[in-house]
Amino acid sequence: MDNNSTFTLERQDNGITLLKMDVVGETMNTLRAEFADEFSSVLAEIKADNSIKGLVVYSGKDNSFIAGADITMLDDCETAEQATQIAAQGQAIFDQIERLKIPVVAAIHGPCLGGGLELAMACHQRICSDDNKTVLGLPEVQLGLLPGSGGTQRLPALVGLQKSLDMMLTGKHLRPKQALKAGLVSDVVPRSVLLQVAQELALTAKKAGKRKAPLVEKALESNPWGRKLVFDQATKTVLAKTKGNYPAPLKIIDAIRVGLEKGRVQGLAREAEHFGRLVKTTESKQLRNLFFATTQMKKETGVDGVEPATVSHVGVLGGGLMGGGIAYVTANNAKLPVRIKDINHQGISNALKYSFDLLNKKVKRRFIKKSEMQKQLNMVTGTTDYSGFASTDLIIEAVFEDLALKQQMVADIEANCKPGVIFASNTSSLPIHQIAANAKAPENVIGLHYFSPVDKMPLAEIIAHESTSDETISTTVALAKKQGKTPIVVKDKAGFYVNRILAPYVNEAANILLAGEPIEKIDRALVNFGFPVGPIKLLDEVGIDIGAKISPILEAELGERFKAPDAFNKLIDDNRKGKKTKKGFYLYTGKKSKQGKAVDEQVYSLLGVVPQSRLSEQEISERCVLLMVNEAVRCLDEKIVRNCRDGDIGAIFGIGFPPFLGGPFRYLDTLGARTVVDKLTQFKSQYGEHFAPCDALVAMAENEKTCY
Repeated sequence: MDNNSTFTLERQDNGITLLKMDVVGETMNTLRAEFADEFSSVLAEIKADNSIKGLVVYSGKDNSFIAGADITMLDDCETAEQATQIAAQGQAIFDQIERLKIPVVAAIHGPCLGGGLELAMACHQRICSDDNKTVLGLPEVQLGLLPGSGGTQRLPALVGLQKSLDMMLTGKHLRPKQALKAGLVSDVVPRSVLLQVAQELALTAKKAGKRKAPLVEKALESNPWGRKLVFDQATKTVLAKTKGNYPAPLKIIDAIRVGLEKGRVQGLAREAEHFGRLVKTTESKQLRNLFFATTQMKKETGVDGVEPATVSHVGVLGGGLMGGGIAYVTANNAKLPVRIKDINHQGISNALKYSFDLLNKKVKRRFIKKSEMQKQLNMVTGTTDYSGFASTDLIIEAVFEDLALKQQMVADIEANCKPGVIFASNTSSLPIHQIAANAKAPENVIGLHYFSPVDKMPLAEIIAHESTSDETISTTVALAKKQGKTPIVVKDKAGFYVNRILAPYVNEAANILLAGEPIEKIDRALVNFGFPVGPIKLLDEVGIDIGAKISPILEAELGERFKAPDAFNKLIDDNRKGKKTKKGFYLYTGKKSKQGKAVDEQVYSLLGVVPQSRLSEQEISERCVLLMVNEAVRCLDEKIVRNCRDGDIGAIFGIGFPPFLGGPFRYLDTLGARTVVDKLTQFKSQYGEHFAPCDALVAMAENEKTCY
């Protein structure tokens, strides 16, 4: 074996041979098509050696078993047949592992995902380490694909039909204990003894027996009617969730069904065929683009070549919902101590409760031990003055959207903290240069805009004003990444990027409502288009008053097209601020499960609207979405976002723009600039000046330019 080989055989005195996987020059193991020949020759060597009593497959990396297949190879496939061939090749190799006459045990530490789990499932037994890093799953669906190397056939055999559907249709990861409970692994041990226990398991020469399913599950899955029930229910759930926008989940269900009804050979053939076709779908292409973009962003600093300063203590101003969420992701994800300041003790206890509630849920679900929760909670402390702020390196301000108040905060921090401390404002609309206007050290002031709820929303906007230093930018980007966020650096102008492209979209939905279209129809049109919630429902979630506060700021700085309908003030006068006041466009009284489901008909009379359905769903979604696309092109032209990629990530992670469409810029490329200009021009003649296509978009159409 040469040193450049990915696979190495290590013979032990006890008759067991270890097969080590270690991809040269990579930080993590991933599977590639070109390993096939290498792997086949290793298998041939194992078969030819009668002294080998058992085989243990393990990873030479200390951070991963196999993190999945290298998906860059899929972009080189010119036809669906070529992609099917890649899947069939993987299936054939894993079949060879399964057919070995000696016991084969996978010793798993670190991520074992996608093709990595498919390889492990082809082994006769699996054991894993109890480490936090260890997770098992088949996340292919998130790339618009299905597990293509036998996963749709082997997983149901190991964990049963329902559990395997749940795992493959969501792409969720199982932690070691969950994997043990599901029957995916036969043991969970400390990492220090993982290889030793795996060898003992291989020596006892047992091939894994059939899984013993619980009775209810057995009754359901062992007869054709029961299986049909499970498949029908899964299909129904998928269509309710995806609105038919994602082809992969239905193909996963089909491949599993064929395997169960017609046997492994036909199941594998169907799996490979579906895999090939899915690789060539536009949906999978866009989801893979998104994956590559976020991977690339993980490697970037805020400013090229500028190293971040060390942050070891973080301060948070304001103990509201945002402050509580920011404190949680800082302590929990970034593992940094946090000091919260609020004007009263109630604010602090609310912020502490935010962390307690989230961690307590994890304890109840047995994700973490109670002692771990205590440790986490001890990292967040509170105060009503500036005690404990002397050691903070970066302060995140999350107080009310009031310029004078935020300027006062800057002055207080400069007076009470060490020189060089970074002041990051979580403002959603106030320009950062105004917040920094009276600062002694404006170079340390930056915007760091999170989205609500902070523990779930993956995006953070980092807003540098003219005087912000490069080091401040890089330091803030590094912290946001540690908090588990995907940060985009945007320019300091009202609304920044996300709220700026969101405003025309929501305003247009309001215009359509005021023209008489029913609320639930407008929301349904955009949910069917691919957004997670409709625009009117979104107003209820965010707070109608927040929208009303942001609009004048945008209008003052960016012009007439941002003017929100006056009718909104009638809602606020009626204390209709949405979900938080239990009064909005939807009903929030009565049973908890029913809240927010039905429209509150009183809204119509308050707005003086008689609902009548006239427009098609397509026209409703086009009017809202094309305004967003037009504004996104403006933002790129004004260099609010650095590039199309950041603009697409911002829209997908910040407001749930449909991922399968790739973001506003990828979507614009799909439609073509000329088509979009024509559509906007037509809407402009029907509905007014705010539909005018921007100069940059018109230039794109005339020069037949694309974004990517």
